[in-house]
Amino acid sequence: MSLRIALLNAAHDGDQNRRNFRRELDADLVEYDVTERELPDTFAFDACVVTGSRASVYWAEPWIADLESWVRDAIEHDVAFLGVCFGHQLLAHALGGEVAAMDDYEIGYRTVEHDGETPLLDGVDDEFTVFTTHSDSVVELPPGAEQFAENDYGVHGFRAGDVFSVQFHPEYDPETASEVTRGKADQLSEDRIEQVLDGITADNYEAACEAKRLFDNFTDYVRRTRTETDTSSGAAADD
Repeated sequence: MSLRIALLNAAHDGDQNRRNFRRELDADLVEYDVTERELPDTFAFDACVVTGSRASVYWAEPWIADLESWVRDAIEHDVAFLGVCFGHQLLAHALGGEVAAMDDYEIGYRTVEHDGETPLLDGVDDEFTVFTTHSDSVVELPPGAEQFAENDYGVHGFRAGDVFSVQFHPEYDPETASEVTRGKADQLSEDRIEQVLDGITADNYEAACEAKRLFDNFTDYVRRTRTETDTSSGAAADD
């Protein structure tokens, strides 16, 4: 089954997001530049993906408020979601959780643990390597949400029904990781940046590729639930 997914691109320069998510997601992606207040005029999608961004969800910017409002409405219309980094935080905030600034910036290849209870990380080792870059975190989960991944910096994944989100960046390739790291000169010391760049190696990237499995897991989940819904609707129509 071919999937139609709305890619809600929250990067102010969206080329890297566009390339990375189009490479990883086996679906027909319809892209919206949400920083320019572009949003779908329909909820007729199999799923939506909210990407990373340099913004914070608690900033008083019109495009963030518009995006959060649309996301809430889409979730009420039973659209499945995958959020990454900023998208993870926005989904948490939209569903009633809390996001706050961190005392320390998490950036670079790091280890995250998951509980083995979410279909999003089926086939991924309980401890796995990912690239991270964020200075905000989800400090309170939305009501009814279940955390499934974490490390010493906090929540790295939660689920609320058909909404899945991760703090880390499974979509990053080494080019993106390097470019993003170099772009943190106004937030991090030169030594810290060089340390992170030194860690962007072929071995670390290969290890982090394990987490890319979550994209196929997500699309498989959406196809499965869509089929189950169609089957149930057909059975009800025959009654």
